[in-house]
Amino acid sequence: MSEVSIWFNSSCSKCRGARELLEERGVEAEYIEYLKQPPTRADIERVMSLLGITDPRAMMRTGESIYSELGLGDAGPHELIEAMLGHPILIERPIVVIGDRAVIARPPEKLLDLLG
Repeated sequence: MSEVSIWFNSSCSKCRGARELLEERGVEAEYIEYLKQPPTRADIERVMSLLGITDPRAMMRTGESIYSELGLGDAGPHELIEAMLGHPILIERPIVVIGDRAVIARPPEKLLDLLG
């Protein structure tokens, strides 16, 4: 199996659920604590491509208070990515990447599609 990585937040129950599913199947993964080590623009753009999305909102937590505080409702893609760079709490989680495929694992069982 290709290398597995997860954009992970240990306080998130969905992230913990994804980790449990992987562990149950004996899958080793790199857990990227994106709130402590925010992704780069290139990382975000790569994951968007792997997810098959062009609108950054599809991988954003639009219900976070910072989203409305920054007035992102009418923001364009560049502004949205900038917001995620400056406020990684806006990034949806967990995002599981296996090789050249990715999924937002909400619910965590969605990652099973990547495992085959």
